[in-house]
Amino acid sequence: MSTSGLASGSSPRQKNRPLFECGKYRFDFNKRTYIMGIVNVTPDSFSDGGKFMNLHSALDHAKRMVDEGADIIDVGGESTRPGADPVSLEEERRRVLPLIEKLVQQVDVPVSVDTTKVALAQGALEAGAVMINDISSFRFEPEMAHLAAEHKVPVILMHMRGIPQTMQDQVVYDTLISEIFDFLKERIGFAESAGINPHQIIIDPGIGFGKSLPDGNLTIIKNLGALKPLGKPILVGLSRKAFIGHVLNLGVEEREEGTAAALSVAVHNGARMVRVHDVKKMKRVVSMVDAIVAVN
Repeated sequence: MSTSGLASGSSPRQKNRPLFECGKYRFDFNKRTYIMGIVNVTPDSFSDGGKFMNLHSALDHAKRMVDEGADIIDVGGESTRPGADPVSLEEERRRVLPLIEKLVQQVDVPVSVDTTKVALAQGALEAGAVMINDISSFRFEPEMAHLAAEHKVPVILMHMRGIPQTMQDQVVYDTLISEIFDFLKERIGFAESAGINPHQIIIDPGIGFGKSLPDGNLTIIKNLGALKPLGKPILVGLSRKAFIGHVLNLGVEEREEGTAAALSVAVHNGARMVRVHDVKKMKRVVSMVDAIVAVN
């Protein structure tokens, strides 16, 4: 990807949004939807756990994603699937930092770190990462917000109840979309009060994180536009997730079509970044939806 991060055409969904700065890169969410490729260096992630524990295989996988059209690579060293066991800081460092150090030298896209630990994020930024993806939205370690502000890096704030180990015990809501909206509004306020640039915040409704199967997740996708008044780019991470398997009665490796269908609706309804495993095919899906929506 070039450092401009621009694509031809325009979308009526977003108007007059400033360029999103991510290190030396610039994303124009007025123009198109961006692709975040997932690299899990974990033995127990729900979809690809154990496949990329070796530094060489993880690096090759990330580079392949970039070749296939990923606009950003998100590196995580701790599984956040329901019921996942926590990982020590030392182990997370061992898994993540060497990969980021190599990756930033070999790809021309920004690298994001997926973590809730301030110390890990600090090391990742020093290694060359330029974005923090914190599924806790700074609830686990509030100092993360100050770290992001100090380094002037963008952040992703996600809705989740509780912690990954218990989140699926808390899937009943009075008004799901309103509660997600209010949670993200409060977290945005916290982030901005810590000094994070308002134009460097992405929001994520947390599909698969403490939502009922399948209805809660389907409701989010259908009503994604209700989050637009928050004024932030919306990211969705729904690739291969359990709600797709629940609807189609399919295992993880057979959820490609379901992922494509769900992504299509999400992008149509306002997602501006999508976090995926299958970059090549989902890039095509997203580009097609962008082209349809851009037609006057």
